[in-house]
Amino acid sequence: MRSEQETNEAVERYADLVRRLCMIHLKNHADTEDIFQTVFLKYLTSMTVFESREHEKAWIIRVTLNACRDLLRSFFRSKTVSLDTLLDQPADLAPAHSEVLEAVLSLPAQYRDVVYLHYYEGYTAPEIGKILGKNENTIYTRLTRARGLLKEKLGGNDDA
Repeated sequence: MRSEQETNEAVERYADLVRRLCMIHLKNHADTEDIFQTVFLKYLTSMTVFESREHEKAWIIRVTLNACRDLLRSFFRSKTVSLDTLLDQPADLAPAHSEVLEAVLSLPAQYRDVVYLHYYEGYTAPEIGKILGKNENTIYTRLTRARGLLKEKLGGNDDA
């Protein structure tokens, strides 16, 4: 079990990352907070020895994605409707940004993950492959297909 200080430092370092990943997958603030607590509870109780900060960050990403997927697959989740979907909330982003965000969020999960990790977190394809446990060429393929889907949805030009 990790010390309280070590866990608090990890929360400070990775809180934004975990919340962003959760919001991309769950699109719900309450579920995001639940997964946030789950991830850092697992961190606190984990006996994993991290080789570096990058290894620790990759572990946090992996645990977050797995927890989001577990929640999305749960029986309870499949039989309920989120209150967020019922509320008509104004968008906080500029129209151009919200259109891109909506397009990214509408991608299938396998593409959404690689797009987020590549463009928002700055990981390379080999690094993403290690994090997700996939072949590097699979990641390149998913990035290419995701770009094609986004181009279709957003009506991009052929020069990009």
